[in-house]
Amino acid sequence: MSKPNLILIGAGGHARACIDVIEHQGQYQIIGLVGLAKEIHSQHQGYEVIATDYELPQLAKFTSYALITNGQIKTAKIRMNLYQYALQCGFKMPVIVAPTAYVSRHAKVGAGSIVMHGAIINAGVMIGDNCIINSHALIEHDTTVESHCHISTGAILNGGVRVGACSFIGSGCVVKEGTSIGKDCLLGMGVIVRHSLEDSTRFSG
Repeated sequence: MSKPNLILIGAGGHARACIDVIEHQGQYQIIGLVGLAKEIHSQHQGYEVIATDYELPQLAKFTSYALITNGQIKTAKIRMNLYQYALQCGFKMPVIVAPTAYVSRHAKVGAGSIVMHGAIINAGVMIGDNCIINSHALIEHDTTVESHCHISTGAILNGGVRVGACSFIGSGCVVKEGTSIGKDCLLGMGVIVRHSLEDSTRFSG
């Protein structure tokens, strides 16, 4: 039985990491990437940049699935806008989980999200749409991560944490149990969060 075709929207470094996870998961066949005009025909681990964003409506006519593979640090706007546009074009957004990750059967991961190598998502966790749960991140029980967030490499969200939409949690961050992180927040690498943070907080420690 043939695998469903998958278009990757975004052709930078994060796309290369996504390709590795998708290949290891083995459920989809990548048929190409969407990038900038200057990136057309460039190669990423054997896959070609075949189109720009403007051509997504045409691609949707013969490909059902797409994944946003732009990275996210300073702002979620690019990933969020691409996700919404791809949905408008008619694409379906799969959930991609690395075989080396663990996702509890009592957790939920939203459409278009990717769970990367070695990540752990424990029981009662809710992950929104279009999120990046990066390598070796730990999302403990009953935590909620709203849509369009990036939980970076090695970050630890302890039990009952809530992360608002469009937020970035940097590599190695530790967030105390029961803490709330507002929407559109940015936490720098290695910070320890012991108290709740309001929307749009920038916290570098």
